[in-house]
Amino acid sequence: MKHTVSLKKNYEFGRVYKRGKFHAGKFLVLYVLKNKFDYNRLGITASRKFGKSTKRNRVRRVIKENYRHMEENIKSGYDLVIVARKTDIIADYMEIKKEMKFLFKKLNMIIE
Repeated sequence: MKHTVSLKKNYEFGRVYKRGKFHAGKFLVLYVLKNKFDYNRLGITASRKFGKSTKRNRVRRVIKENYRHMEENIKSGYDLVIVARKTDIIADYMEIKKEMKFLFKKLNMIIE
């Protein structure tokens, strides 16, 4: 990811959760908060409720890869947190891609 840095600290995630806008989909929740930098910062979470570590890590990798492909079309200067939601259906790559595009459009984050 060329233009994106990872969110790592708990207080950074907390600030985005408290002050940011969000929109929820079937598999993901996207939180967005304007930052003071000219690049995006991305955090991806999946709670223990989601499943064992292999399942959580897999969904994180799929989300990160989808974000990497969309990165050029996303506005800069935002903190983004993507939360994987626990569902009965295990989402595949294309379903997550479709939902991420939908959520970014809903929050007006796509560059046209």
